[in-house]
Formats: sequence, C-alpha cells, structure tokens
Amino acid sequence: MIQTLPEIQIIESAETELETLYRVVIHNDTVTPMDFVVHVLKTIFLLGNDKAAKVMLAAHIRQSAYVQTLSKAEAEKRVDQAHQLAASEEYPLRFTVEPE
Repeated sequence: MIQTLPEIQIIESAETELETLYRVVIHNDTVTPMDFVVHVLKTIFLLGNDKAAKVMLAAHIRQSAYVQTLSKAEAEKRVDQAHQLAASEEYPLRFTVEPE
C-alpha cells in the first residue's frame, strides 16, 4: 500500500505585520525593600531568582534597569499588576513601558 501525503499549501502574505514590542523598565526608589523588588520581578515578570536579583541591583546602582521585552498589552498588564502589588504594601515601586 502506498501512502500519500496530504497536499500542503503555503500561503505567504506580504501584509503580515509583526507586533511592536515594548521594553519594561524598573526605576529605583529609596523606600521599596530590595527583597520585595526581587519578589515582584519573580512573581509578576517570571524572572529566575538570579536574574531578578541582577535586575534589582542594576536599578539600584543606575537608577533604572531593563526588565524584559513583551507585547504592549502584556507589558502594560504586568506593570499594572506590579504597581497594584506594590501599592498594596504601600511601596512606591515604579515600572514604565517604552517602545523597543
């Protein structure tokens, strides 16, 4: 018995647009505890412990640091979650979203 493979049709569209990506940036403050910042980076932005600690220290030293690149909707959603978590603990932790 000969097996025939189904026909595969490749459709290419010249109008395919890639979604613009956005950078999430964390900003240093003098109030939010470092361990809380690491907690937020791990739970909201899903960074590993080592990466979260490096980002936190970079922001502490340089006043801001790159966190990650995401779609605009996802970046804004995670920043909102981080701001809500910080506000619930009365910390002024701040993130911004900017085009890549």
